[in-house]
Amino acid sequence: MSAVTHTLREALRGRRPLAAVWWEACSVGRAARAAWQGPGRERDLVVQSLKAAGAALIAWAVAGVWLDDPMALMAPWVALVLVQATVYSSVRQAGQQFAAICVGALVASGAQAITEDNTGALVLSLPVLMLAANWSRFGPQGVYTATTAVFVLASGTAVSAAAVGHRVGQAALGAVIGVAVNALVLPPVHLRDVRENLAALARESGDLLHAVAADLRETQWDAQNAADWSRQAAWLQRRLDALYSARSWSRESLRLTSGPLRRLTRRPTGVPPEDEDQRWSRVTGNLTALTRTLAVAADEHRTPVPPEGPDLDLYARLLRLIGDACHAEAGCLVGERDGADSGAATEETMEELHRRLQERLREHAGQGASRTAVLGTLLLQAENLWAELVPDPHESGPHEHAEQ
Repeated sequence: MSAVTHTLREALRGRRPLAAVWWEACSVGRAARAAWQGPGRERDLVVQSLKAAGAALIAWAVAGVWLDDPMALMAPWVALVLVQATVYSSVRQAGQQFAAICVGALVASGAQAITEDNTGALVLSLPVLMLAANWSRFGPQGVYTATTAVFVLASGTAVSAAAVGHRVGQAALGAVIGVAVNALVLPPVHLRDVRENLAALARESGDLLHAVAADLRETQWDAQNAADWSRQAAWLQRRLDALYSARSWSRESLRLTSGPLRRLTRRPTGVPPEDEDQRWSRVTGNLTALTRTLAVAADEHRTPVPPEGPDLDLYARLLRLIGDACHAEAGCLVGERDGADSGAATEETMEELHRRLQERLREHAGQGASRTAVLGTLLLQAENLWAELVPDPHESGPHEHAEQ
């Protein structure tokens, strides 16, 4: 399979439109496979999509089939768009959308009463409604003021108080059905998103530390290696932003969802504390500083001199063990306990490497400031990472809370 993928990649090289279609298809395939294999963001999206479709069908069955309302289009339309990412956002947007629809229907009716012509009513009402759509109280639902007017006037039926009342009633029916389906059928609770983003941040931090360690031990690293490390560190910052976003979604998803409704999700009710976000923010900052120091040391036009030989080997081994701690914590966050505890032997090895690096630093102190400055800075950054990721065993470390 890898050979086939490589062949296709080479064939598509230089053909941007085809390559874009190919990679998009691969992305869709990966998402479908992830949704099939087990719980995760991809499966959540499938569930929410099916819920939205189901809400629209229920609204149509009630309004169009059971009530036999000739203006039943509004109910499934509203129900479809109100199955949002959280129950709270569904309720909030239901209120905003209902208000926008009422305004659109009333303005369209008034415009037709004045002009007695659908085209003239559109010309008169749409500019006003598009300006009203920007009112902050409507939020993202403001555009429904104008679209409602289009539906009302383009339907071909006479606009009357009864017709407007029907449309507003259908909108209310669709809103009730959409919110009810979202709240009662597997209500979305985004606790797993926080845990998955934390686990990904820990895993990718470990990957970066392992990559740096491997390049340093080869003793052939240069500015290109340092640039690659810097790009990986920048990606960690984007991952941290995704974690903050997931934390915000998790808070909102717990609003208006009672205990019994949360249990319907069949998801873990626990979520790592917010202190974990700050801890991994510090880890990301230290990794960024470490890669920046190595980039400066690799620049031939800069004064700092990078460590060499045994110093690099010792430092690389220390980074490798810290990276192992990142991977172990990532495994704990997703429930993979194997190897989560690095053990006393690993602790002793890290202590020994740290002691030897400090001895080397004292030796360099009498040989020149440039090499001493770089080695001292790198050692300080490793100590900062160590303090965050491998806390004192006699204290309650942050990662213990994350497992709860």
